[in-house]
Amino acid sequence: MKGKIPNSYVLLFFIIIILGLASYVIPAGNFARQIDVDTGISYVIPDSYRLVERTPVSIFDLFKAIPDGMIQAGDIIIFVLITGGSFGIIQATGTINAIISNVVKKYVGKEKKVIPIVMIIFSIAGAVFGTAEEALPLYPMLVALSLALGFDRMTGVAMGLLGAGAGFVAGFLNPFTTGIAQGVSELPLFSGMFLRGIAYVIFLSTAIIFVYNHANSLRNNECLDNPNEIGYSSDFNFNKIPSISRKHIKVICVLILSFVFLSIGIIKMKFHILEISTTFLIMGLLCGIVGGINSGRLVSEFMKGASNLIYGALIIGVAKGVMVVMEYGNIMDTVIYQLSKIVMGVSPVINAISMFIVQSIINLFISSGSGQAAVTMPIMKTLADMSGISRQTAVLAFQFGDGFSNIISPTSGYFMAALAIARVDWRKWAKWSWPLFIIWCIEGCVIISIAVAIKYGPF
Repeated sequence: MKGKIPNSYVLLFFIIIILGLASYVIPAGNFARQIDVDTGISYVIPDSYRLVERTPVSIFDLFKAIPDGMIQAGDIIIFVLITGGSFGIIQATGTINAIISNVVKKYVGKEKKVIPIVMIIFSIAGAVFGTAEEALPLYPMLVALSLALGFDRMTGVAMGLLGAGAGFVAGFLNPFTTGIAQGVSELPLFSGMFLRGIAYVIFLSTAIIFVYNHANSLRNNECLDNPNEIGYSSDFNFNKIPSISRKHIKVICVLILSFVFLSIGIIKMKFHILEISTTFLIMGLLCGIVGGINSGRLVSEFMKGASNLIYGALIIGVAKGVMVVMEYGNIMDTVIYQLSKIVMGVSPVINAISMFIVQSIINLFISSGSGQAAVTMPIMKTLADMSGISRQTAVLAFQFGDGFSNIISPTSGYFMAALAIARVDWRKWAKWSWPLFIIWCIEGCVIISIAVAIKYGPF
């Protein structure tokens, strides 16, 4: 499967070429738009679509669309890089690893009590930091813990993957999916947190119950394909786990205060992407200072953290290039117009759920959540406006479509890496996790339906 699906950058460039060629075939057209004087948001005026003179895209403009897209998405790209750099500094203090490691050590011998504790910690990391690849070094520890408690490798990797996955899907403070999708949709960043918080509790609770039941069945010697996978592992030395020091406590205090300030800023002071980026930057620097990192290493760790996200940051610009090519050729509104004719007359709930299904399919090909948001949300936000769905609901459909399939998709890099580290076969994992995936999808459809019913906003 991996060899059949091209790299995300290559795929996006192919899409740009195809759309450039399509500008010679698809009729050019535009909607009239109006700006809401209160919010400054631009909306399509229904029934205003008109054909305009065709503007085919030249070969030079195909390539021009990529830097143009990066310039247009510059604020989001910078936001991702600053956030990544700040998290790099926080990671370098060792605080996150120390917290998880000590929870692991504390609950050795206490069997299933460790499952909800570890999954809650990973879920918070997923919901707030968008943790995915960053957690990979912790999976050997989780597998060792799982075997030490008498469980199997599946339980160990599931605690991390499903815990972080539940938080990532809800993403109430995830800057890399929720933040970018809302930015593209012109929504206030991290608005609508209440329903996302409810979704977080539902998805996490379901995942914990699912893993807990699996652990129970192991205790009862049920569903064991390989009994040799159960038992104590000496691959990890629990005596070498670092203790939580005064330095780590200081970093934790800075993190808590920063997120309290960020929450107040978003809710009360109407923080936008500039202010949120600034908050993350200050948070990272303060964590480094109280964490005892000198100025030289502070810069080094910031650069390392930012460089880890260059792939995802730049793909936002390339994805924006897809929209730019459609704008060059004046075909984006034509595509939206044709799609709107399909969804018009259909229930808004069906439209919203259809968005979720489409995003799930797209996630198989564009595994970067931030890149997917940049590609799809410009179209989805307009379709939402025209079909009676709030843009916030469209973002929710994107989050669920991007997130649920991450726990089962063989094209998800960090997911496959985690399974490889844990030495769990993908086919075995897929067979085991499929029921949870279906349950999450059903729960997601119910939540999306509720979002449509309550006109989930602010708009």
